[in-house]
Amino acid sequence: MIQVTHLQKVYNGVTVLNIPALTINQGESFGLVGNNGAGKTTFFRLILDLIEASAGEVTVDNARVMRNDEWKNKVGSFLDEGFLIDFLTPEEYFAFVGKLYGKSEGDIALFLESVKDFFNGEITGTKKLIRDFSKGNQKKIGIAAALLGEPKILILDEPFTALDPSSQIRLKRLLNELQTRHNMTMLISSHDLNHVTEVCKRIVILEKGIVVKDLQTREDTLKELEDYFAV
Repeated sequence: MIQVTHLQKVYNGVTVLNIPALTINQGESFGLVGNNGAGKTTFFRLILDLIEASAGEVTVDNARVMRNDEWKNKVGSFLDEGFLIDFLTPEEYFAFVGKLYGKSEGDIALFLESVKDFFNGEITGTKKLIRDFSKGNQKKIGIAAALLGEPKILILDEPFTALDPSSQIRLKRLLNELQTRHNMTMLISSHDLNHVTEVCKRIVILEKGIVVKDLQTREDTLKELEDYFAV
C-alpha cells in the first residue's frame, strides 16, 4: 500500500504539487492523467525518493520512502531514458539489473522469454548498444528491466509514448496480465486517455499539482475524461 500524507513540492516559491491525502491499495491499477505541468512526473519522483518533498511524506507498506532503502526491493519503475545504462547492450543491462535483484542467469533467461512477445524480435540478439535503439525500443528495455525484479509495485511514466501501435497493444496486454495474475499494484501516467482507461481501474486527474478528480473506471469514464479536458 502507498500512503501519501500532506505531500507538497515547492520550486522557487511556486507549489507544483499539493496532495493532502491519497491511498493506493495493494493490487490497484492506478492511472494518473493531466496536462503538461500538472505534476504527474513530480509525484512519481517523490514516491521513488528521487527528489525531496517540501512537506509531508510518502510511505510504502508503512515504511517512509525518504532516505530509506527498506521499500525499494518491492518497487520497479521506469520514468525516462535516464534510468538506462545506454553504453551496454540490452543483454548486459538485464544481467546487471538481474544481479541487483539476486537473479541467476537462468532466472533472467526465463524472464526474457516471458516478455518475448513484447520485444517482438527487436531487442535481444541485435548486438546493438542501448543508445543506438529507437526511443520506443529504449522504452521497451526500461519497462522490462522494471519488471525483472518481480516487483509488488510498478511505476511507469508515459509508457505508451514513442511505442508503435503494435507495441502499445502488446504492452496493454502485458500490464493487464500482470495485474490480473500477480495482483501487482500499478501506477501509470499517460496523456493517452484511451490507453489509461483500458489498463487502469482507478484514474486520478491532476491539475496544477492538485487532485481534482478521483474516478473508478466505468463504461463512461473515457467520455468523462474527454469532456473534462475539452473544456
